[in-house]
Formats: sequence, C-alpha cells, structure tokens
Amino acid sequence: MIQLTTPQKMLTLALCSLLLMACDDDNDTYNSTPTAPVVEARALDITILHINDSHSHLDEESTSLNLETASGVRESISGNRGGFARVTALINSLDKTVKNPVKIHSGDAITGDLYFNLTEGKADADLMNTVCFDTFTLGNHEFDNRDNGLKKFLGFLANSRCKTQALSANVKFGASSELKDSPLVKPSTILERDGQKIGFIGLTISGKTKNASRPNDDTLFLDEADSAQAEINRLKAQGINKIIVQSHMGYQQDQALAKKLSGVDVIIGGDSHSLLGPQSLATYGLTPEGDYPSKTTDKDGKPVCIAQAWQYAYVVGKLDVSFDKHGDVSSCSGTPYVLLGDQFKRTAATGAALTTAEISSIKADIAKSNVLKIVSPDQYTLDVLAPFKAAKDALALKQVAIASDNLCLRRIPGSKRDISRSALGDVCNQNPRVNAHGGDIQQVVAEAFLLQGKKFFNADISIQNGGGVRVDVAKGPVTVGNIYTVLPFKNTLVQLKASGQDIKNTLEDAIDGVLGGNSGSYPYTGGLRWEIDLNKAKGQRISKLEVRNATGGYAALDVAKTYNVVTINFLADGQDFYTTLKGITGERRIDVGLDYAEAFLNYVDTLPGSTGSKPLALLPLTDYSTQKFTDTP
Repeated sequence: MIQLTTPQKMLTLALCSLLLMACDDDNDTYNSTPTAPVVEARALDITILHINDSHSHLDEESTSLNLETASGVRESISGNRGGFARVTALINSLDKTVKNPVKIHSGDAITGDLYFNLTEGKADADLMNTVCFDTFTLGNHEFDNRDNGLKKFLGFLANSRCKTQALSANVKFGASSELKDSPLVKPSTILERDGQKIGFIGLTISGKTKNASRPNDDTLFLDEADSAQAEINRLKAQGINKIIVQSHMGYQQDQALAKKLSGVDVIIGGDSHSLLGPQSLATYGLTPEGDYPSKTTDKDGKPVCIAQAWQYAYVVGKLDVSFDKHGDVSSCSGTPYVLLGDQFKRTAATGAALTTAEISSIKADIAKSNVLKIVSPDQYTLDVLAPFKAAKDALALKQVAIASDNLCLRRIPGSKRDISRSALGDVCNQNPRVNAHGGDIQQVVAEAFLLQGKKFFNADISIQNGGGVRVDVAKGPVTVGNIYTVLPFKNTLVQLKASGQDIKNTLEDAIDGVLGGNSGSYPYTGGLRWEIDLNKAKGQRISKLEVRNATGGYAALDVAKTYNVVTINFLADGQDFYTTLKGITGERRIDVGLDYAEAFLNYVDTLPGSTGSKPLALLPLTDYSTQKFTDTP
C-alpha cells in the first residue's frame, strides 16, 4: 500500500472536490428540469411598510377629528394630516427600528393634484425616492398619459440611488408600447431578508385600466388571478415559499382574489382608497371599511393577510408578518398610522382658542388611539419638494369663487359602496343627501359641462363619470388649484348626437361597470334624472328617465329622439365601460377641444358676482341625476 504524506492527502482531497464540482456542472448542463434549491426550514419575521393611492398629494392637507379637549369632552378639532414629508419621516424612522423591513407602494402614485399637471410625475418620483421603496405596483392611473407617459414617470423614478422595482404580472405591453421588453416593469421580484427569499408579485386592475385609463391600444391586461397564480407557481418552482402579492385591484377584490389563489401569503392592496383599522376610529370621526389587517384564507385554506393604507399619503401601514418554517403565515398584526401634524384649533370659527391643558388632552387622546400619530415632516423631503411647490403655488393661488357649502365627493349613492371616499370625513361620508343622491361635486361638474355645452352647441344633456371627479370642494374659497385638483386629467369636451335609446344604453353600460367593481363608472348627468334599482335586470335598472326643458321642468326621455350630448373624450371613446358612446362616430361626433377643467373654470366665471367671490353652491335636489337609489342586499 502506498502511504501518502499529509500534503499529498490534502492535494488528493482538493482534486476530488474539483472533480465532483465538474460532475455537478456537467449534470446541470444536461438536466432540462433542474431541482429547485433547498430552502432552509426556519421561521422568518418581516415588517411591511406601505402606502397606496398617493395621487400626487404631496402637501399636507387640513382635516377635522373628534378629539378630547378634557376628560369626557370630545370636540371637532382642526389640524393637518398627510403630506409626503410625513410619509418619508415615519417610514425612514420605522425602517431603522423594525425587523426585516420591506417598503411597498401599491400603485396610483400620480394624477390628482397640480404637481402632476406641472411635472408629469417628476415631483412624485423625486419624493418617492426620499423613501426608496423596494417595490411599486402599477396602478390604473399610471397609464393616464399612455404608455409613454408611464415610461417617463418610471424613468424619473429610476434616476436615483434607489432601486425601486415596478411590478405588474398581468400587463402585456403591445408592439407600439415604449415599454415593450423594458426592464423598468417586471411581473415579480425576489427580495432577501435574514438570508431567506421572498417573492413579490404585482397586479394591476384589468378592466378598469383598459377601460378607465389610457394605455396604448395594443397593451393588454390579463386576468389578475390567472396571472398571479402563474407567477406564484414560477416562484414556488424556484423554492421560494413566501409570496406577497401587491394588488392594485381594490379591497373587496383582494378578498375575492385570495380565495382563488394557492400559495399567496399576504396581499398589500390599493385602488379602492379603503381605510382599514379598528372600529374605535369611529370615535374620532373616521369610518373604517374593515380590520387592519383583514384575515382570510387562500384556495387551500391557508391563512392570508390583507392590508391597505387609505389614500393621499394620509396613512402609512405597518404590517408585521411571521412565517413559520414551512413559509406559511403563523401570525400577522399591525397598525395603519394616520399621519397628523401637531397644530390644533377648534373647527368652529367662533370657538375659543385652545388652552395649554386642552392641547395636552388632545395629544394624549391621539396617543391612546394607537392609530393616530403626530409626525414631524422630514426636512430633506420638504427641501426636495420646495421648487415644485413654488411653481404650483404660483399657478394655484388665484381665487375664482367661494363655495357656500361643502361639495361632497361620492361616486356611488347609498351607504354600502365607496363610503370612505371623501377627504372631508363623515360630514360627507355619512351625509343623508349624499347617501340618497351621490356626490355633490360630481353633480356640479355635470351641470357645468351642460351649460358649457349649451354655449357651444345647444346641448340637452351632459354625461360625466363619477371617477373623473377626484376630490371634494370644501366650504370657503375656491382657487384655480382646487379646480384642477377636482379635474386633474387631460380630457376635452365632445359633442355627441345620441338617441334617447343610446343614452339609456350608456347608463346601463356604466352600471355594468359598477356591479363589476368599478365605482368610478357610476354616471352623473346634467339635464337628466332617473331612479335606479341595482337588483333588476339590465335594461330595467334605470327607470323614470326625465329630461329638463328650457323652463326647468322635466319630461320623459324619448328613446327615438336625437339629443345633443356633451361629455368628455375619455367617455366618448368608450372608456370606463361607456361602450355605447364609442359607436357614435362620423357626423354624430364633434370634438369641441375645450379642456374640461377649463370648461369648469368658464362655468365658474359665468356665475353671478364679482371675480374671486362668485358663489359656487349645491344644486337643487330636483336637478340631481339620481333621484332614487336602491342597492343590492
């Protein structure tokens, strides 16, 4: 037997190791189905910090809450909330203290404020980059300026030290798209925390984006559940057993989605602007739609946690998730922090100034809520925002009217759907007039378009979708900035010559969208009113259609008569489920070309009174388009 020296033994072992590695490499070369890597079986805790539907609302905004000024004494107190600098401050603070943080934006970062109109998304991207989100879901409004507009925004977002990955598993960019085969958007991404890999999948609401935004014509949006499951399966095949879906689909849709999927653990949502949180928020004048987090199960009965963070940078969600060694959720809990400033006063104009003791009581009440949170804005973020704000302020400051009452935002009447939309809180969200007839501001906009249509071509009826009107108008001064925030999109007025039957069919089309989960398609009209029962069959849901005449009275809509209709090009193109309008072409359609926000400004200018103090008021209830609303059980 040959005796090897110690150095010879070591050399022999090294050569054997190299030969084994070479054999492994050779096997990988010829194995068409590689074995998934082995995942170490151990538990993992992470904290998801998230926002959604910020919609270019970068500044703080005023609010009122019911707060304790003394023990047992609760009053309406005004203060500030939101502002992206508070989002940055809280997320960056939590990022340093929580375990294994992940930062997510679940879509609709842009459109909804003059910041977007002025910068095409640069201001939004620059402020998002003060947070450095790990991932960003494409929302429907990311497509409002075609695929090229989205590419421009994502370019702004990518032009920084941050490595935010935009996600959507169900978007398929067409051949005409500037994002075709672009690495700027991926179906999913993998992040590593504490040595373990987590899969993140983006979903963009399909029908709403195709019909209620402006993607390129050949850009498609596939079924959300099918796309998510395919991506889950692909990630699972790689040995990744912790899956988070970033959904821009809506709270109710997320709950339904979970039941269709196998292998999803967490859904971080957006789109429906849903305030989730404890029912104790009602004490402060806020109405949550569900628990934070909401808990359900997937197709296989395994636990799924669902979270959403309201709207307009008002809330930062903090979701703590524990995975067991098999990658299943063993627990989830957290807090939707409502971001507040530290300056307060009584809401009533005649109220006495708050004393030091009352302010202390207010702050103690906020602290004990465990949800409301006073946050100082991040100064660096304010500095980044400053030049954008100067440009916005210069344009927006001009006062054009005075609202004599709150003009509440609501897409759908009733007390069941879309009940937390208003930024003015429960004064609008639980207003009997709004519940009975829908949004005041939507109705005023429809009336404004009708009067502008009369001016241009003797219009009989106007049609406007509820989702095209974005914010309330609070009682008090109304500026150019307010109006462009109410109507932030790049729409223009169109004249259509439509039969009464076309109009009835159009309204029924819009209700199809509503029943399919798209609240924004609910119709508002000027010069036309009706009763609606969502329980009836299509064609019978809208009844008692009446057209206003020159004297202000109403007569039945004649289905055989041709009416002059004013609407926006977005709806005339058949978007947002207004499919019947798309068939009105040729000589029956004339593009007026007037910007719809400018049309609203022109309407304000025709109101009686001096410039800057013209009264913008609620319409008479007899002129609201929805006279009676019956919801499903």
